[in-house]
Amino acid sequence: MQNLYDVVIVGGGPAGLTAALYLARAKYRVLVLEKEQFGGQISITHEVVNYPGIAKTSGKALTDTIQQQAESFGAEFQIAEATGFDLDRDIKTVRTNRGEYRCFGVLLATGAHPRTVGFKGEEEHKGRGVAYCATCDGEFFTGKEIFVVGGGYAAAEESVFLTKFARHVTILVRKDDFSCAASVADQAKNHEKITVLTNTVMEEVSGENGLTYARYKNTATGEVAEYKSKETFGVFVFAGYAPATEILKGIVELNEQGYIVTDASQKTSADGVYAAGDVCIKPLRQVVTATSDGALAATELEKYVAAMQRKTGLRADAPSVKQSETTVTVDTHESEGSDELFTKEMRQQLDTVFTRMERPLLLKLSLDSRPVSEELEQFITALVALSDKLTMEVTDRQASETFAPSVEVCLIDGTPTGLAFHGVPSGHEFTSFVLGLYNTAGPGQALDEITRQQITAITNETNMKVLVTLSCTMCPDLVVAAQRIAAENPNVTAHVYDIRHFENLKNQYNVMSVPCMVINNKQVFFGKKNIHEIIELLKEL
Repeated sequence: MQNLYDVVIVGGGPAGLTAALYLARAKYRVLVLEKEQFGGQISITHEVVNYPGIAKTSGKALTDTIQQQAESFGAEFQIAEATGFDLDRDIKTVRTNRGEYRCFGVLLATGAHPRTVGFKGEEEHKGRGVAYCATCDGEFFTGKEIFVVGGGYAAAEESVFLTKFARHVTILVRKDDFSCAASVADQAKNHEKITVLTNTVMEEVSGENGLTYARYKNTATGEVAEYKSKETFGVFVFAGYAPATEILKGIVELNEQGYIVTDASQKTSADGVYAAGDVCIKPLRQVVTATSDGALAATELEKYVAAMQRKTGLRADAPSVKQSETTVTVDTHESEGSDELFTKEMRQQLDTVFTRMERPLLLKLSLDSRPVSEELEQFITALVALSDKLTMEVTDRQASETFAPSVEVCLIDGTPTGLAFHGVPSGHEFTSFVLGLYNTAGPGQALDEITRQQITAITNETNMKVLVTLSCTMCPDLVVAAQRIAAENPNVTAHVYDIRHFENLKNQYNVMSVPCMVINNKQVFFGKKNIHEIIELLKEL
């Protein structure tokens, strides 16, 4: 049967990626569908120190490695959002916004998403004072007061992290104590820059250009307190996660909280349908338990698929093991503490990318008098020295600080490609910058024909400003998506700004959270977005 998969996995977090690895290695054809970014919630975690066998890594680096392992055995990956299921037949159908996929078995690994609390002003001030990622947005509140709403592991841990930036942190704990391990809670309780208020809930926040007012209430005493400030402050919400199971109601059995009910082998109430990871009922939600769920579900699905192959006489095509050209990862962590910008391992990875590039590129630099300009010049000089397909040219050494320092990606004859980075494309943005070069020079990351047609159909002149910080783990996905569109369509430009060096843009658009995308200098959007979500936004404008 054409376009038949053995298993379709809905969700590309640690559970789904692990299951894909196990199934593909067992020679089953498997497809992983993910609506946002592969890696799941753990990918925004800056530091992972409790994964067995790995002393220290980042969530993104860990999940990128698992995905690459799965790809090496032939697992397939597609950015697409599931919209419906037909699961009552031998051949099941998963419907998505990218088309339909048929399979013998289905694994639900949809994970969970951060909970909103619902206090007055929360929705209105998202990205402009209310935030949900300390790693991404903590820096915006340097020297300011910060309130943290939540009483679990994330609230305690992230509050300690936020003290690196904040003048003071006040944690509002809804119950009479933290719900996490005492060792973690004690770090917050005993920190000199943290105040913990128990039995306390946030009721309202407000302000014109950022938050200047907060009201919170002690539920035990009924006492209401107000915080008023002439300067802005931040509110970070760490209230746990809600299972992403809205689409699964009536499909599989859910408990009262919306989590999927499974048996000891991760099987759901539907035949041939399994679930794994944070979407399941479980006492502990950690990356190690997610990978365990994924491995168990995969081995059970192997048995189920084999039985269905015998029953139907049908077989999916064997997985195609080939080198992926859609994922380029350059690990920059190894260069920490080194005098050289690019280690031997990084140079080897970059050489692979540069060898694939089909045409040379010119990198035009505009510089101002700030030290960051000197840093950019040194960075690009070192980069172009690694490939004869890259040339550098300094076009302006006295450029305005409103847009410089910047590196503009051009064809070798000087024709702009629409891609530029303002600041130094290092940290989490290094890989996205390299991908921008790869997509511009060709062949670029693979695009299906429908997506390519949608990009080509953009006829209006469109400029996108993507505002990021180099510590933000969610920013690169938006950057890559915007750059991919710009590389494909000459009517679109994608300029990326390290917001730390462009206070004018931060103030102009009142940005207190990243990633942020400004379209045509008017419409402002916060949060990560994939290529299809950006296309839909551009259609609406």
